[in-house]
Amino acid sequence: MKIIVTGANGQLGRAVNIEYASRPDVEVVNTDVAELDITDVDAVMKFVRDVRPDAIINCAAHTNVDACETQVDLAYGINAIGPRNLSIAATETGARLMHVSTDYVFDGEGTRPYVEFDPTGPRSVYGASKLEGENFVREFAARHYIVRTAWLYGDGKNFARTMMRLAQDRDEITVVNDQFGSPTSATELAKAVVSLLDTENYGLFHGTCEGSCSWADFATEVLRLAGSKTRIIPITSEEYGAPANRPHYSILDNYMLRLTGGYAFADWHDAIEPYVKSELAG
Repeated sequence: MKIIVTGANGQLGRAVNIEYASRPDVEVVNTDVAELDITDVDAVMKFVRDVRPDAIINCAAHTNVDACETQVDLAYGINAIGPRNLSIAATETGARLMHVSTDYVFDGEGTRPYVEFDPTGPRSVYGASKLEGENFVREFAARHYIVRTAWLYGDGKNFARTMMRLAQDRDEITVVNDQFGSPTSATELAKAVVSLLDTENYGLFHGTCEGSCSWADFATEVLRLAGSKTRIIPITSEEYGAPANRPHYSILDNYMLRLTGGYAFADWHDAIEPYVKSELAG
């Protein structure tokens, strides 16, 4: 099986490569923006026609939520047009498309974990552009999987790494305490992606680690595991004052995976512990 991975240098792209490293039956063709500009439909069509993959895993995204508020064209180009182009190319060549989306497609006003059948209502350019990406995949990719995830951490820039770095020279760190979600290991998400691609279980899925917390709770647990004495000081989203609206409640329920016998994610506490230990080990 031949698989194109876009955004291969990101956290999920790297985790997917690790998962496939032990699979001699799979050839991974890695691309990032230097090798393939997914916003260029002609470039995408040529690349996919040349490779003739069995599947495409789209890990590419413009994920800087605040920057998306001013880089609107770039956000829609990468997060919406890119998936559209990959979908068109996948359908023409008979490939399956795996597309990764986000909890930010919801408005964050919920009071129970969101399932795949709940109405969307993004409150930011990032969320809106990712939702349009989902819509294009549904429209143009004949055989597709869409997996929404949240609060991702892995080999790359992420919240957990930032907290450990800041704790090295600070006695206290202020962290938002009124946004709730599920910290998700890129390793766990990659396992879910790989397991889905081994099936014809197409459609929309939520894919996050089990359990939930606030950002402040997450930071507290990371620093506890790291053995840091730095204190976490809870603040409100209003006090933090980010340019983009964040959903206050974006806990996802992996309902479709449970209904269809798909991958069972680890609890977020169990997933973050080995990650912090590996980071400390260097």
